Amino acid sequence: MNERIGPEAHWRAALREGRFLLQRCGGGSYIFPPRTMAPGSGSDDLEWVVASGQGTVYSVTVISPKPPLEPYNVVLVDLAEGPRVMSRIEGIAAAEVKIGMSVQARIAADNGAPILLFDPA
Repeated sequence: MNERIGPEAHWRAALREGRFLLQRCGGGSYIFPPRTMAPGSGSDDLEWVVASGQGTVYSVTVISPKPPLEPYNVVLVDLAEGPRVMSRIEGIAAAEVKIGMSVQARIAADNGAPILLFDPA
């Protein structure tokens, strides 16, 4: 991948290739969303690493649109590496998603664009 593209474009390009990446700063902390410099230190000593995709639901909101649309969830997931991401959990009814639930990331397509989703682990 071209290292000259911005961090968000780099992350999305990796998703298109089927890889979920996170950045890790020189001190070993993982960061998300992608950035050009580490928060706090301002260091540009960042490397891309493959994420485990494992996480735990930190919070969940169930959205109930008008019928015939089905309810869906919006979750915050604490990744095993440390960062928190916003996404959805599929493979389970929206109301069954619980705080503390173990989940596993996967890459899917939404209108042709890659997105990061989670399934119950």
